[in-house]
Amino acid sequence: MNILFIHQNFPGQYKHLAPALARAGHKCVALTLRVEKPKQWQGVQLLPYKIRRNPGQGLHPWLVDFETKLLRGESCYLAARELKAQGFQPDLIVAHPGWGESMFLRDLWPEARIGLYYELYYAAREGDLGFDPEFPQKMPEVEAMRLRLKNLNNMMHLEVGDMGISPTEFQANSFPEAFRDRITVIHDGIDTEHVVPNPDAGLDLGDGCRVTCADEVITFVNRNLEPYRGYHIFMRALPRLLKERPKARVLLVGGDEVSYGAQPPKGQSWKQIFIDEVRGKIATPDWERVHFLGRIPYERFLSLLQVSSVHVYLTYPFVLSWSLIEAMSAGVPIVASDTAPLHEAVHHGVTGRLFPFFEAERLVEEVCGVLEDRDMAEGLGRAARKFAQEKYDLRSVCLPQQMQWIDRLASMEPGRITM
Repeated sequence: MNILFIHQNFPGQYKHLAPALARAGHKCVALTLRVEKPKQWQGVQLLPYKIRRNPGQGLHPWLVDFETKLLRGESCYLAARELKAQGFQPDLIVAHPGWGESMFLRDLWPEARIGLYYELYYAAREGDLGFDPEFPQKMPEVEAMRLRLKNLNNMMHLEVGDMGISPTEFQANSFPEAFRDRITVIHDGIDTEHVVPNPDAGLDLGDGCRVTCADEVITFVNRNLEPYRGYHIFMRALPRLLKERPKARVLLVGGDEVSYGAQPPKGQSWKQIFIDEVRGKIATPDWERVHFLGRIPYERFLSLLQVSSVHVYLTYPFVLSWSLIEAMSAGVPIVASDTAPLHEAVHHGVTGRLFPFFEAERLVEEVCGVLEDRDMAEGLGRAARKFAQEKYDLRSVCLPQQMQWIDRLASMEPGRITM
């Protein structure tokens, strides 16, 4: 078959699926913003496309988000039209619609079967909006209307996708029933043969200090250190946590930018705002046991997980981070926020410990409990790894399910949308 992948940051979620399909003998082509010239990658032909026009001026602010997606949709359509003129006819189109790129591909190739990666449908209630009272919306009713408009891109894709895939039940269930009926829940997959416990692991912290599995290490990992991932709650737990555990080292991984949610006040970062809030409550010798590592290479990240005595993860009701599942695969005891996305992976007292998101004191109690009771900690770690292997393993679970999903997509009547 001819299979066309669409993803602005290809391979993204198709890191394993696209090469697997190429190895199976299919002709795989990807349109992406990530390359400037055509190239080959693991059997996949990568073709660049460029944004063809600049955003307009004076646009209503509620429409700015949709315009960026519309510009990508138009630009990707024009690049795909050139590809069609060269004789390429995809049997399947596999796309992440989150940036609008696949918006018009049904118009160009009505007979192709189209499978979409459904990441999240934005909800005004029982989601991330208004979840944290510390950061209230100035006009919540207006924000809810703006959020409805943010779903314009999702709604535009309702008549584009024949089938959908979503990595978690939480994310799939965020979509209305018209979408949900066509979405299959299959995680992207974790290489549990590579992400393993390692009792001999060590990690240099860059200041002459090295930690190993013999040390007491508390880890906290996010792409960026920000409220959406509970950074402020974790920081407020530090003063007591450092007092209770005088030998523990705390390792934080994450950048200074914003991945989700509101920007910090101008000229500041969320990272520094909450450092400033707690620093005066922490004695200097204790503060020297706190290490901000920034963003680190993947293999260094794995070493960090392997030396961790307990891994802390928090999130608003939002997309679940891969790092949480990777920590489970590494056999690390998990202490996590009792929020909806966690309920699929962390079962309290079995694969980890849960605490109310906003209760920093409970976070401290759970972490200390895990560090005090090493038999419990080892049991949690073993169960977490077993769960990750059984539900999220790339080779034995997720990739085979993804390949079966492709087969089902290919078997559909061309261009037929099932409602």
